[in-house]
Amino acid sequence: MRSAYRAAAVASLAAVLGLVAALYAGGSLAEKVIPGIGDAGDLVRWGLPVARTVMDLSAALTVGCLVMAVVLLPLIRDGLTTAATTYLRAASWCAAVWACAAGATLVFTVADILGVSVGGLLRGNELSSYVGQLPQGTALLLVILATVVIALLGRTVDTPAAALGLLFLAFVALLPPALTGHSASSPNHSVAMIGLALHLASVVPWVGGLAVLTWHALTKGRLLETAASRFSRLALWCAIVVGLSGLASTISRLPDPVQLVETDYGRLLLAKMAAFAVLVWIGWRHREWTVPMIADRKPLAFTRLAVVEAAIMAATMGLAVALAQTAPPVTSLEAESSVKALLGYEMPPPLNVERLATLWRFDLFWVVLVAALVGFYAAAVVRLRRRGDGWPWYRTVFWLLGAFSVAVATLSGVATYAPTMFSVHMSQHMVIAMISPIFLVLGAPVTLALRALKPAKVRGDRGPREWLTAFLHSKYTAVVAHPAVATLIFMGSTWALYYSPAFEWLMGSHLGHIAMLAHFLLSGYLFYWVIIGVDPSPRPIGYPWRLLLLFVTMPFHAFLGLSLMNMGEPLAADWYKVVYPPWAGPLVDDIQNGGAIAWGFGEIPTFIVLLAIVGQWAVSEGRRARRTDRRADRDEDAELTRYNEMLSGLNKGQD
Repeated sequence: MRSAYRAAAVASLAAVLGLVAALYAGGSLAEKVIPGIGDAGDLVRWGLPVARTVMDLSAALTVGCLVMAVVLLPLIRDGLTTAATTYLRAASWCAAVWACAAGATLVFTVADILGVSVGGLLRGNELSSYVGQLPQGTALLLVILATVVIALLGRTVDTPAAALGLLFLAFVALLPPALTGHSASSPNHSVAMIGLALHLASVVPWVGGLAVLTWHALTKGRLLETAASRFSRLALWCAIVVGLSGLASTISRLPDPVQLVETDYGRLLLAKMAAFAVLVWIGWRHREWTVPMIADRKPLAFTRLAVVEAAIMAATMGLAVALAQTAPPVTSLEAESSVKALLGYEMPPPLNVERLATLWRFDLFWVVLVAALVGFYAAAVVRLRRRGDGWPWYRTVFWLLGAFSVAVATLSGVATYAPTMFSVHMSQHMVIAMISPIFLVLGAPVTLALRALKPAKVRGDRGPREWLTAFLHSKYTAVVAHPAVATLIFMGSTWALYYSPAFEWLMGSHLGHIAMLAHFLLSGYLFYWVIIGVDPSPRPIGYPWRLLLLFVTMPFHAFLGLSLMNMGEPLAADWYKVVYPPWAGPLVDDIQNGGAIAWGFGEIPTFIVLLAIVGQWAVSEGRRARRTDRRADRDEDAELTRYNEMLSGLNKGQD
């Protein structure tokens, strides 16, 4: 235990040294006080990065404890082991520290922005009045709320599903502060924001998981071999995502490679890249050398190298905090247009079919999603083929069509014009909510996953296959997959979106726009899973009821289209006032054109779904007829056998 505390002290010291060195190198502590501009003082100048470092480290430890409890340590009879419960309780304490550090960061951030001392800020009413007005303040309030929930529930929950829910909430709490910093004002803010989100979602479990695993090894915890082996696979994927997302974020902030060596921000990035390269090498050494030695009952080599790796990671996190304190170089002195500030690109040229097909834009979120959809599905099919099992080729074609339609709707010229014109947005909505989900559902991804994923080696433990099965049989899935609930989500959310301020609010943010499109895709997938799904469903319904549900639901899109066609005032007027193209005609006409698209588009998915239901019904009846014939044949064979036995008995009686 003493060695564990010593290692923790070494890692903390490395984080502090990395932070201080990076702050001095980046010039954050050498800023000159300009007369006439308020200065928050040395307490804020030092307190803000220290509070952020504590917040980041406690966040990593919270996630690491939850990852250890749910992912790395095996379960017993679908329950948590004693060690896993201990780490779950430790996550509660780490989350409490996370909440306190976020509160301190909130106070220092507001003081830094206003240029007043902490004492002056707390004596006045500035803190309460500015917290809700500043994006950074709102983000930190969300962090405090989420971490308090984790701290409270972490003391009481004792099931794998609840622990997994806390892990998901911890990932959510990571994002708000990062997405309101330099990434939001980057020239290519869409790539910067999504790249940073992916970066955090991968680096935090990597750092936190290693720290908790090292503690587990130093305290001679049980099942170290299993936990280390699982962490090795997790760390590999995290390192890949960290590298790619870091590259995307660097390109978005420093388009000129020369800025890597000519600016303080670039030099700090180079130092972070060097640390990442060292960590990748150490991870490779773990995978090839130290992890196998644990199986040979020689864990000391793993422990020593893990302590060094944890110290380097802690120093790197201090470096990352200093990097966040350093403003990236200004790429251009010219003032951005209001359109580019909102969209990330200038107003597109007049719309035509050729430009819809050629003006593709890179959106990191949708590129990653489409690549993941295609990559994981293809990997599962290849695994089945190598095992000697078949998979219907038309299922693969359906899935690829669905993924391609998502790419067209979110990356092509449709996505370029959709934020500026409601008619194009409605076309995007119709494709991603009513066409893409049909083909994705017919691809039967859940059935493929259940066949391709390997079961857990130990009975009662949960691997990906067991977690997927538990999700399918959960009460949550039973509720949302109810036909009435799925239909209400699919139709009701669309009406609520367009006839409330939510539409304009979501259009005004890149993340909000992504969330809106993701909701369209997921709600459409849920609805079509209910009526044409091939995958296992907690509430399967008969084919006549599926047809009835289809014909009852689809007219609602027509009604929505008719209501939009009759609108006399534009939707989201403040948004379109800035981004609506001057060559596109009156805005009200474009809104009405969008309504016409919604009214006329509904026949296409209705026809496709109708064909799918009729085809599935015919196949089902054919299978039922064959089962009936086989049952009748067995009954006839049994009756003939009994008749022959009766004749045989009569013959014996005569003899």
